[in-house]
Amino acid sequence: MNRRRELVEQYKEVKIEAGVYCIRHKKTGKLFVGSTPNLKSLNGKRFELNIGSSRNTALQADWSRDGEDAFEIEVLEVLQKPESGYFDAKDALEKLEKAWLDRLQPYGDKGYM
Repeated sequence: MNRRRELVEQYKEVKIEAGVYCIRHKKTGKLFVGSTPNLKSLNGKRFELNIGSSRNTALQADWSRDGEDAFEIEVLEVLQKPESGYFDAKDALEKLEKAWLDRLQPYGDKGYM
């Protein structure tokens, strides 16, 4: 029981970071840019693509055809939260994602948007 309590405490201490990420097709250079309130959930995105359940049909088609090794998942930026005061993390994350979309322009033949 002591080990269980120790693991629960470790879990509570894990820092959850929000941020913007991209999934890049290594051969074509096509990009998917997204954001998440928990960057640790990127393994879930990989799992979703591996089992064929992504809602992005173009990305899913390329992933299914070329396989996981043809892609790389990269964290583009971690959302920096101020140490004090009110902070709307959802709004800040949306703005951060938009800034990366404007910067990378993953549209049309360049991306999966």
